Amino acid sequence: MEFLSGLIWFLLLASAFLPMMQQRMLEAARLRLLEAIERRRGSRVIALIHRQETMSFLGIPLFRYINIEDSEAVLRAIRLTPEDMPIDLILHTPGGLVLASEQIACALCKHKGKVTVFVPHYAMSGGTLIALAADEIVMDAHAVLGPVDPQLGEYPAASIVKVVAQKSVNEVDDRTLILADIAEKALRQVRDVVKRVIADKFPPDQAEEIAALLTDGRFTHDYPIWADVLKELGLPISTDVPEEVYQLMHLYPQPAQRRPSVEFIPLPYRSEPPALPRPKGNNVSPAG
Repeated sequence: MEFLSGLIWFLLLASAFLPMMQQRMLEAARLRLLEAIERRRGSRVIALIHRQETMSFLGIPLFRYINIEDSEAVLRAIRLTPEDMPIDLILHTPGGLVLASEQIACALCKHKGKVTVFVPHYAMSGGTLIALAADEIVMDAHAVLGPVDPQLGEYPAASIVKVVAQKSVNEVDDRTLILADIAEKALRQVRDVVKRVIADKFPPDQAEEIAALLTDGRFTHDYPIWADVLKELGLPISTDVPEEVYQLMHLYPQPAQRRPSVEFIPLPYRSEPPALPRPKGNNVSPAG
């Protein structure tokens, strides 16, 4: 009976510490891969990767996004990097706070070494603003960036301004008029930030055009902007993503679910066709 009681306590302790040990092992694997990429490319590698997480005590989905803690960490990494050393930023994010994204983008713009942003899947909204600061954006062929139009709560700032402009002052309450005023300021602020970030890459007229395209609300906030469109705009785009970037993404897994949504055999297949089966029947040797 004592043995059974001790075994139960051991299993309880193991179940409590096992997730922590697995997390430590995962963090160690990430650091080893980051160091390997740095050695191969001779750069400082920074990963800014946001995944959806689930709060274990309530099961409420918690979406991560770019916040002030992220900007503090990225700015510290940039400060610890020699001015002439290249920086490789691996970016995977739905966006986030304008202030935090602007801080990161401006710091990357001022770095003297080459800045490369890798986008293996997507970098939307504030992530796009950060990507625009790079000397080169390396995207997967199916990865996307997105508009940088500001949002006020659940509504796009551009939509608030448009709706108020279509009505007379007497038809709009004071709160909506205040929101429209804030929305105009937000649109102007973000447009100016985008222009400042890309000012050294384009002539003033072209920079103004690109800034308006990304910020004036002509698209929905989650509108995908593909690599070929970004190339047409004149942005420095490449689609040669190193294999190590994909490997790093595997080390930032989504929370485990009871049943995976996508399943496949995780091995690369050869491009050549499979060998044809041998014909059945009498084996006839060729004439020699």
